[in-house]
Amino acid sequence: MRRGARRYKGADGSCERAIREYFGGILGGDVKACAKMRKVSARILRDMDNADPLYPYHFREEHAQKHVQFIERFCRLPSGRLGHDFRLELFQRAILSVIFGFVDAEGTRQYREILWIMGRKNGKTALASAIELDLLVNDDEGAPEVYNVATAHDQAAKGFNNAWRMVQTSPALAKHIRKRVADLYCDLNMGSIRALSANTNHLDGLDISGAIVDELAAMKNRDLYDLTIQGTSARRQPLVLEITTNGFVRGGIFDAQYEYACKWLDGQATGDKAERFIAFIFELDEREEWQDESCWIKANPGLGTIKSIAALRQNVSKAKDDPTFLPTLLVKDFNLIENQSQAWLTWDEIHNDETFDPGDGTFTYAVLGVDAADTTDLTAACLLMQRPGDPNIYAMHMAWIPLRALEQAEREGRRGGRDGVPYDAWIARGLMRTCETPIMDKRDVLDWVAEVQSKYGIYAVSCGYDPWHMRDVPTQEAYEDYFGADNMQKIIQGAQTLSMPMKELRALYKEGRIVDNGNPIAEWCRSNVAIRTDVNGNIQPDKKNQDPRNRIDAWAAECDAFIAMKNIADDYAAMIGG
Repeated sequence: MRRGARRYKGADGSCERAIREYFGGILGGDVKACAKMRKVSARILRDMDNADPLYPYHFREEHAQKHVQFIERFCRLPSGRLGHDFRLELFQRAILSVIFGFVDAEGTRQYREILWIMGRKNGKTALASAIELDLLVNDDEGAPEVYNVATAHDQAAKGFNNAWRMVQTSPALAKHIRKRVADLYCDLNMGSIRALSANTNHLDGLDISGAIVDELAAMKNRDLYDLTIQGTSARRQPLVLEITTNGFVRGGIFDAQYEYACKWLDGQATGDKAERFIAFIFELDEREEWQDESCWIKANPGLGTIKSIAALRQNVSKAKDDPTFLPTLLVKDFNLIENQSQAWLTWDEIHNDETFDPGDGTFTYAVLGVDAADTTDLTAACLLMQRPGDPNIYAMHMAWIPLRALEQAEREGRRGGRDGVPYDAWIARGLMRTCETPIMDKRDVLDWVAEVQSKYGIYAVSCGYDPWHMRDVPTQEAYEDYFGADNMQKIIQGAQTLSMPMKELRALYKEGRIVDNGNPIAEWCRSNVAIRTDVNGNIQPDKKNQDPRNRIDAWAAECDAFIAMKNIADDYAAMIGG
């Protein structure tokens, strides 16, 4: 496995060859990359081989070459080895070839918006400056307007000044581009490059042909991003490049774009934006990988050529000795979200196509998990069970919602759509039940457990529960009467109790060993689980985007059942004959 980045060495200078070498190398394992880069690689190579004449976009070598050759022929490094030729790395050439090479029959570009996330010091600022000069001079656009976009003027001016240094060190560009008070002006086509920030006067009325959105993760709101996108509407083939590291601002446009990119990579985004959008996300797959040098290249595609391995080693060493530095390392060098909620599971981990029949006579004993609520959240229950000689864990779920909550949603015109999910359809399918009382009666869970025992012969032997909403005496007495006091297990909801079981549970999701017959409520709740990570790597659950509508109750019940099953593992194995 190659440890560092590579320059393109194709003798023919082919952009197609660079695409196949880099993205094919990712899929073949020659280039180490994260899961998101493997997904985009598969999409790109699929599109490269798409021979359908009715498909609107195809790769054309000459269009990719036009832009790649301009950068390498006319652009110079703006810092460090100031004035040296700009020689693209393999990953840069491959990505640029994709961005500029897919066109329709008239030669109009497919991709208009690019999200490119990678660790700091991987050459993003220099490359962005080269791209904006290419868009200014070489994009066949009349009077192009190219903008460096950032929240703060200083950040926007940084890209602008880099572009000016490139012009000054390139004799060919210097002949036609001059610096004026507020822009760089090209006399060949009356085009300009400007810095655009939130405090710029007259943001409305922009006619943007190209925009470099620098450090998207630093934007606290989406206003400037929205103005930039809206400002491209009159152009034939505008290009908006969002090139950024991760950051510490949560709930802003970066998180929104990242979430959209995840949906796009999973094939869940549709419409014109999805067709015109592409994402290149370089990140670690797991938090623990920051200590594994072989994984660093996942977030740092220029490691070893652009970015110094020695310098990164020093930063990692410092983080091991200084926990206060660790969040900066994880966020800026490895594109992880630190000390904030972050998505926990992928769709492949959430969903399992395997099914089972609880009444086939092979299941005898189960462990119950309960996540109770009073009036707003769902009350959820999960029975986990195993059978001899089978490594899988099988899950049966049920959830309850107060009828009053659905009636209120109906009065507000949201019947069956409270929280943006089809509760009515789930109730009709028997996956969810309503509670007649305003406050949920948690003893309804015991009625369901008894029904399962009567229908399938599966007996629940222990119960793991979050004690927060199970404190009233009648509820406690009912559960102790059913299970016996010794078989009631309190599961405290905190990192100390949940961290290790959650990591073990995720490993089972990845292996497809949690089988739940594709229960949509369980899948929805799993998709809403975010995590918070402390400096010691301990995790605990949170709701995605900290939005109360993103219910996690069915997953919480599943997690409680899993912990309770682990706590009695030896006794349970003996019960089922394992």
